[in-house]
Amino acid sequence: MRWQEITIHTREEVAELIANAFHDMNAGGVTIEESGTLNKQRDTSLGQWYELPLNDIPEGEAVVQAYFAEPDDVPALIERLMEHVRFVRDELGYDVGTAEVKTREVDEEDWANSWKQYYKPLRLSERLTIKPTWETYEPESPDEIVLELDPGMAFGTGTHPTTALCLRTLEKEVVPGIDVIDVGTGSGVLAIAAAKLGARRVLALDLDPVAVSSATENVRLNGLQHTIVIKESDLLGVLQGAGLAKAATARGETAPARANAGELGVELPVRLVVANILAEIILLFIRDVYDVLEPGGTYIASGIYKNKEDDVEKGLLEAGFAIERKERDQDWVAFVAKKRQVTL
Repeated sequence: MRWQEITIHTREEVAELIANAFHDMNAGGVTIEESGTLNKQRDTSLGQWYELPLNDIPEGEAVVQAYFAEPDDVPALIERLMEHVRFVRDELGYDVGTAEVKTREVDEEDWANSWKQYYKPLRLSERLTIKPTWETYEPESPDEIVLELDPGMAFGTGTHPTTALCLRTLEKEVVPGIDVIDVGTGSGVLAIAAAKLGARRVLALDLDPVAVSSATENVRLNGLQHTIVIKESDLLGVLQGAGLAKAATARGETAPARANAGELGVELPVRLVVANILAEIILLFIRDVYDVLEPGGTYIASGIYKNKEDDVEKGLLEAGFAIERKERDQDWVAFVAKKRQVTL
């Protein structure tokens, strides 16, 4: 099959925003390539190694490519893309770089598998290692947890700083036997990690049906079908009929009654919610997260670029959260926030 490739040159901090726009445009696949320069500072404290293609992408910049199966109107696709770019630049205040767009026709095999040669097993924390399904790998210790992953196209390989932040933070926060909600699950890597770290049940949510399919397959690859439930949902919308309204009436003043979420697997309120999505989206549902957490519960919010750190912190505090700490990787921030305990 012949595909139309649309390429945009932009900045690393907005690459995922641009990729999300391509997914909304029903792209058949999306890839993000960041600078392959050896000058980039990388975390190797756990022995991580990086096999990245050297390229001529300037430091701090990225190339996002999307693939559309024989589209009828390529100029219309480009205009939709540029509308989103202008929104990111003018309304959200990000530097989008040159935003230069190019197009060409390619064969499916030219893009569908070529990126896999650069995706290797990666140790991301004291215990967690991500292993692509097509690679062989032997754990280095009995305590090491290996996450089998086939991310599909651009749904989260675990190598991005925001995902790595979440994985390292989950390792510290997951207590065996708790229930967890993962909002914007993508490839399902965070939900899988939570389950393998000992969570009793995990509810993984994503608005994109392709991401839901990808996460479902990765859960199967890890043998966690009875622990992780995956649902297509706009943020926490799927919980509206499963106890979220009851929790909202409590507003943390008294502990909400435990509500059986039935087919969703988890019981509300839960002990931990994790969301590795854009800061602008995190700000939309902070109150909902507060409502589904039990008193003393933890919210891990990642995907936040440094220029949005103050906005997210303000939103968390206004919703009633206490900021326990912040984790950082390059220019990205993850918040660990606690729902305040009830005092009678």
